[in-house]
Amino acid sequence: MAKKTIADVEVKDKKVFIRVDFNVPLDDAGKITDDRRIEMAIPTIESVLSRGGSVILASHLGRPKDAPDPQYTMKPTAVRLSELLKRPVEFATDTVGADAKAKVAAIKSGGVLVLENLRFQAGEKKGDAGFAGELAAFADIYVNDAFGTCHRTDASMYAVPKAFGNKPKVCGFLVEKEIKYLSNAISDPKRPFVAIIGGKKVSDKILVIKNLLGICDKVLIGGAMAYTFNLARGEQVGDSFIEPDKVDLAKELISIGGDKLKLPVDTHISDKFGADGNKKIVQSGKIEAGWQGLDIGPETAKIYAEIVKEAQTVVWNGPMGVSEIPPFDEGTKQIAQAIADSKSISIIGGGDSAAAIQQLGFADKVSHVSTGGGASLEMLEGKKFESVDVLDEK
Repeated sequence: MAKKTIADVEVKDKKVFIRVDFNVPLDDAGKITDDRRIEMAIPTIESVLSRGGSVILASHLGRPKDAPDPQYTMKPTAVRLSELLKRPVEFATDTVGADAKAKVAAIKSGGVLVLENLRFQAGEKKGDAGFAGELAAFADIYVNDAFGTCHRTDASMYAVPKAFGNKPKVCGFLVEKEIKYLSNAISDPKRPFVAIIGGKKVSDKILVIKNLLGICDKVLIGGAMAYTFNLARGEQVGDSFIEPDKVDLAKELISIGGDKLKLPVDTHISDKFGADGNKKIVQSGKIEAGWQGLDIGPETAKIYAEIVKEAQTVVWNGPMGVSEIPPFDEGTKQIAQAIADSKSISIIGGGDSAAAIQQLGFADKVSHVSTGGGASLEMLEGKKFESVDVLDEK
């Protein structure tokens, strides 16, 4: 990787602004239900603290409307971070206001400060230079450790490092790791290279599938998007979810893919969306009216598992069915098991796939679980990230 990391800069007695991704899920009571994104930032934070620097952390959380909203406060993340670091963590009740400025001014070496939600400021989403300048004035060093937001040019991702001018602008360890795994998979994969692409909409993954068909040895399709491919082949899809306006694109992908593109051979269907309908396994493309496909079938799972077994590199993005409703989580479980059992370099591309790997206890049996669904998809499309390009070269 050509970009400098936090390990490459002197931090003693320096204030280090780290753009983290603490956009964690909260329950109705405001409690964090999955703190993995906070945990993943710890190595970068500890690197600064152990070498005598202080840390100012900034993130967004949820989708507030450019104004303070109590349900999206960063306070729970500051509390959880303090528990994980086993040291006090200060919290600023605003982002660039009087409280933030006072607490930044007062911070000493070894100190940790979490700013209030960046998206409480309209300037964040707009990439506003004035807002970016205020944030840049807080610190001596800028660190991007927010892979989940790397595909965006929000102020904190692009305008802030630009505003740092000649001051150091570097990657955190998480961003370094994410980009290393995903870019290596695309530029120099160990073969056979297999991609497994699932999810509801083919429209969300068209560019990814097209790019991967030019790189991979096999691209395995699952999830509801498979029914749009069935429709493109003139087959019966019953009441399954489809995108009629994407049939021509599906035809194009089938044509480009040839033998590389693998579609389900059977599917698990129900006469009702949910766990309590009548269920059966049928051949793909033979779904009668009144029935809908909700998961890949057992024969497909077996075929896909055999392909994964022979792979040297596997990238997985998107569930194989309605994975939140048993028994339609079975296909996703079997794919996760196959990847966990394989000897391949395995990269799980965020979102529902990452959640499945975590819930099944396979996170330590795969090479890398991405923290950014949207960002990992854009990397798999072959896109460049301006937020990374702006950082210092080694």
